[in-house]
Amino acid sequence: MIPTVLTFGKPPRVTLVGAGPGDPELLTLKGLMALKAADVVLFDALVSEEILSLIPVGVPAFSVGKRAGAHSHSQDEINEMIVEYAYAFGHVVRLKGGDPFVFGRGAEEVAFAELHGVTTAVVPGISSALAVPASVNVPVTERGVSESFWVVTGTTKSGDLSNDIALAAQSSATVVILMGLNKIESIMQLFAQHGKSETPVAVVQNGTLPSQSMVTGKVNDIVAKVAAVGIGSPAIMIVGEVVRHARALTDLTQEVVTQYQ
Repeated sequence: MIPTVLTFGKPPRVTLVGAGPGDPELLTLKGLMALKAADVVLFDALVSEEILSLIPVGVPAFSVGKRAGAHSHSQDEINEMIVEYAYAFGHVVRLKGGDPFVFGRGAEEVAFAELHGVTTAVVPGISSALAVPASVNVPVTERGVSESFWVVTGTTKSGDLSNDIALAAQSSATVVILMGLNKIESIMQLFAQHGKSETPVAVVQNGTLPSQSMVTGKVNDIVAKVAAVGIGSPAIMIVGEVVRHARALTDLTQEVVTQYQ
């Protein structure tokens, strides 16, 4: 039952906040300010513990899941919770991994909230589609190598392989694939069918976090390498010649520390 009466007299509103790729230092200042002003927080499974620790003491916070293959709430249930909690508490911060509008269903949540009289605002977040490649020294564009990039979801709402991946495989652009690790074999077969067997690939798990791990290879051998290393979700795939620049995050961090000592 969607409420229409205020519980505490506060105007119902929701702020969708992009928490970024995981590293708490990549949360935007505006996102942090929204958290500090929250009356209640609804957060996704991919939001790091370090960012959750920034929620003010005493502010109720509830996990609504949304990890691939293990959703604790359906999207319809989340939409209703946003409205219910806005009327009950006042300011709901809907904390979402990455950016709310990059495969985050943010537009659906905004539309549902506004339909039920809840004022909405959006705080963009740094998408893992950009931050994770950068964290391992992979530029998604490079002069003379890659003039553009695709960001594609690995699976559709129905769980099928996205048709856009086949289109992306025909391009010379860098292709960043989110939420597709469980279909990596099928995805690499598509790239191979379009003459990309020798194209470099990087797969990065837990990008920007201390637990980050990465494996690199080519379209024709990356599936075996991922299995051998034990890379798991959440992970992103980067396909393109720009992957030749890839370096481990720990190497880059040490390099920066040395420069400033």
